[in-house]
Amino acid sequence: MTDVKLQTLLELEKIENSLYRGQSWDLGFRALFGGQVMGQALAAAQRTLPDGRLTHSFHSYFLLPGDANYPVLYDVENVRDGRSFSTRRVKAIQNGKNIFYLTASFQQPEPGLEHQFAEMPNVPPPEEVESDLSFFEKTIDQISERMREAISYHKPLDIRTVQTIDPMKPVKTEPRRYIWMRAQEVITGGINMNQAMLAYASDYHFLATSLQPHGISVRNKQLRMATIDHAMWFHHPFSFDEWLLYAAESPFSGGARGLVRGQFFNQQGVLVASTMQEGLMRKVEV
Repeated sequence: MTDVKLQTLLELEKIENSLYRGQSWDLGFRALFGGQVMGQALAAAQRTLPDGRLTHSFHSYFLLPGDANYPVLYDVENVRDGRSFSTRRVKAIQNGKNIFYLTASFQQPEPGLEHQFAEMPNVPPPEEVESDLSFFEKTIDQISERMREAISYHKPLDIRTVQTIDPMKPVKTEPRRYIWMRAQEVITGGINMNQAMLAYASDYHFLATSLQPHGISVRNKQLRMATIDHAMWFHHPFSFDEWLLYAAESPFSGGARGLVRGQFFNQQGVLVASTMQEGLMRKVEV
């Protein structure tokens, strides 16, 4: 498999009005990648909008693990179309069960008061950072056969973690992570497709930031991790075939849960999107 396109994954099949079907990729995780469900659900909601309205935020809950062996149905409810805002609620269905809910708000662009009280971290440029895939390909003999088979599905994104974290040798570090990322393909579909792609990418390496102060690897057989909820806000238009810096940090973990927050900056230092996520982080006996 040499030519996997992320945009193809997000171009859903229309079954009937407000009902769409998305194919699934097996990224080698225990369950269906949460970013896929978020990106496809947002793409489904976007298909039902009046012309010109753009996503400014969404809030979502993961209810059941998804199965990467099957497609996902997306049922879009038109909650409201106002003069300048629209609201949509999306239900993701697999095997007859609701696995995910997303509520999104969209706005007709308009001018307003502007400020940015967020500073882009001073990190090496992406050209000086090794890609995550290159790092994993060097240690391919240490990863599972399923993960080896799934590598092609990770290639649509060029992801470069500034401070390489070796999952085979975890050490305790502060709960902060900087990641350069961009799509490997030329994106068509305008701002909507760029937003759906970033929603997909925003789940990469995010919750794992909460593990860093504990020196625990995501591959630890005693660890059970799963996203509970994920929220995202879009501030400025961006092109995801250009580099964005994902600055993630975890202000809290406890009660078998971890909380992470993130900021996406373009290379000019403009804050283009923000994220928040809480997830399960449970250690079990094996």
